[in-house]
Amino acid sequence: ERQKGLMYEKDLPSDAGMLFDFPEEKRVSMWMKNTFIPLDILFFDKKGVLFQIHYKAEPFSENTIRAKRPTRYVLEINAGVTEKLGIEIGNKLKID
Repeated sequence: ERQKGLMYEKDLPSDAGMLFDFPEEKRVSMWMKNTFIPLDILFFDKKGVLFQIHYKAEPFSENTIRAKRPTRYVLEINAGVTEKLGIEIGNKLKID
């Protein structure tokens, strides 16, 4: 599931996304191969603090999107939702 991510999905509700929860902080890379939906990709540290945003990742791109530092969580959401909701660096991820 983690490796597949949102590959092959053709629709993502505006209030949905995919959260990657890595067992420990590490350097991660994402890509959009076989992903039909443009995404915003948000990178969080072990405390859940947002430290990097990749806006509008291009569908089907095989370019690597690398985290700039060790990452614990990655959240993929529809492109544009980050700006629409006013999400910015330093925001904290809350997981219930």
